[in-house]
Amino acid sequence: MALPEPQIVRYTRWLREQRGLGFDATTHTGYEALWRWSCDDLHAFWQSIWDWFGIESPTPHETVIVDAVMPGARWFPGAQVNYARQVLRHADRAHAAGHPAIVFQNESLRERGERVELSWPELRRQAGALAAALRAMGVEPGDRVAAFLPNTPATVVAFLATASLGAVWSVCSPDMGPLAVLDRFRQIEPKVLIACDGYRYGGVDHDRLDVVASLLEGLPSVSDAVLVRNCDATADPARLAAPGRATHDFDALAAGAATVAPEWLAFDHPLWIVYSSGTTGLPKAIVHGHGGVLIEALKAGALHNNVGASVETGDRYHWYSSTGWIMWNSQLGALLGGTTVCMYDGHPGGSRALVAGPKRVVDLSTLWRFAADSGVTFFGAGAAYFASCLKAGLEPRRHADLSRLRAIGSTGSPLATDCYEWVYAQMPKVDGHDIWLDPISGGTDFAGAFVAGMVTLPVVPGEMQVRCLGAAVEAWSEPDASGRGRPLIDEVGELVCVKPMPSMPLRFWGDTDGRRYHDSYFDTYPSRDGRPAVWRHGDWIRITPRGGAIIYGRSDATINRHGIRMGTAELYRAVEALPEVLDSLVVDLEYLGRESYMPLFVVLREGLVLDDALTARMKNGIKTALSARHVPNEIFQVSAIPRTLSGKKMELPVKKLLMGTPADQVFKAGAMASAESVDWFVAFARRRGTPSG
Repeated sequence: MALPEPQIVRYTRWLREQRGLGFDATTHTGYEALWRWSCDDLHAFWQSIWDWFGIESPTPHETVIVDAVMPGARWFPGAQVNYARQVLRHADRAHAAGHPAIVFQNESLRERGERVELSWPELRRQAGALAAALRAMGVEPGDRVAAFLPNTPATVVAFLATASLGAVWSVCSPDMGPLAVLDRFRQIEPKVLIACDGYRYGGVDHDRLDVVASLLEGLPSVSDAVLVRNCDATADPARLAAPGRATHDFDALAAGAATVAPEWLAFDHPLWIVYSSGTTGLPKAIVHGHGGVLIEALKAGALHNNVGASVETGDRYHWYSSTGWIMWNSQLGALLGGTTVCMYDGHPGGSRALVAGPKRVVDLSTLWRFAADSGVTFFGAGAAYFASCLKAGLEPRRHADLSRLRAIGSTGSPLATDCYEWVYAQMPKVDGHDIWLDPISGGTDFAGAFVAGMVTLPVVPGEMQVRCLGAAVEAWSEPDASGRGRPLIDEVGELVCVKPMPSMPLRFWGDTDGRRYHDSYFDTYPSRDGRPAVWRHGDWIRITPRGGAIIYGRSDATINRHGIRMGTAELYRAVEALPEVLDSLVVDLEYLGRESYMPLFVVLREGLVLDDALTARMKNGIKTALSARHVPNEIFQVSAIPRTLSGKKMELPVKKLLMGTPADQVFKAGAMASAESVDWFVAFARRRGTPSG
């Protein structure tokens, strides 16, 4: 299959014709020059992105960026945009070209051999009808609309309706436990909750109406509840009724006659709140703006993922995700360019995954067959999925016609070299060459990518091809006495971004003085002696001499399971709620080329011994309160948890020890409350070996 002209080639030709700038993105040196210009001249680069994509505003922006520092940069002041308006502007042309907005399948539909397509005009109509209904409920710009929904078209409609009004969207996946959801939604005090009756996963229907009722009980700010029937067509919204709270049926609202067009909003008007947990306290409620997310998604989708910047390309984009992962938000970004989004909800191993009697049956060809049936051109998933396919000996081409496929995307954790080889061996050739493999790495924190692919350059197994345009990413050494790091080439260092990007957080919800936002990203390399602060992302990275990048996993104690970052504090609350547990510590030993391994260490009450029954109770408690992704691989009983003199759990030193750093380099006796507490961990590390051993 012949490839269309790459988007980056079209863009650089436009730069030459319209700006007089000559860049050749088909060579490493040419792309490096383009990248440096995009970071050195933020005004010119981001203005070019605005112009090339034809972003519309009824009022002109005064300038591109004001106060180009982190945190605090302000982008495109005076401009007005709306994420939903940018999506729906494509409705007529895309529909005329014969492209649907959404192609959807879940386990139930797959069992019946069916798919659902939602046209662009119908997406516009349903979003407008639901927006009118939300407005009738009293939803105004700035109000929060929370959702407890799976990866379905109804969720996209609900998001677009919310964004249309200038209300602020926030979603949690229905497989999350009520404690984890309330830890998030209580912070933002939503006016409306849109929730499903349940979800189907691995052939099993999970009724969530009781969970929804408990969420509503814990969210007194909710005045209206909207029920989405996802599993039970007879589910009654009245089950969620309570004094002072109205209940509604989603289908009836979305079928309404009245519609509302998207409002024009300030560039930095809040769009959504997403959550990225740290090692202490509640999950961080991160606020992103309409304009920043919109312009970053357009740039990343077209110039790095090479997904169509216009409806004429007929691209079909799939990234397997739940609503609990930032890749769900990223998936929506394809709609901004008029691209069809292909969504699958359910177990990636098929509906038989958990219901085959005592023996679990997993059919990892499920997603590949969905991709073939839906005509997917870009297929993305977490790195763990590709590793599972490799280990299972799966040969996708034996199960599905993947002839339309021209790119494979991966993220969530480092992609091992043998997975590159598996992709090349199993995917069809494109125009006589290996399919383009496009691993990326970014984050929930800024709703974008720092390192990604470039279709015009060679792919080196184990590497991500380039640093993203407009992302001034470097690898830095640990801070010196002045609080500054040293840029590194071909050495592993902290992933930092030294200049602002439009999609960086506006703020954290409830963080009135900005302290928590600052401490989350800027305390390692702070502003000092007139030098601006630098964003520290929390990943180990190596920049190769050719300009590629290798991510080696988390450099801090945050957990990264199956691509979803989560805080240790949430897990501790679930574990230490058990009366038998006095203390606990968890680390995630994600490392390049190896599966994530997450051990949990617990201190029990005197006289108790960790047995199978207590282990099962802990794992079930974590799964129930949080999610299955939080469940550790193994649980170990220890006599004490290493803590600093100030009482902080020494998560990062333990992680470094188990990753192979000598004990005398990570533990300093004078800085510990109980130096002997590390002896067990040193012995454990010796028994287990290091990631490279």
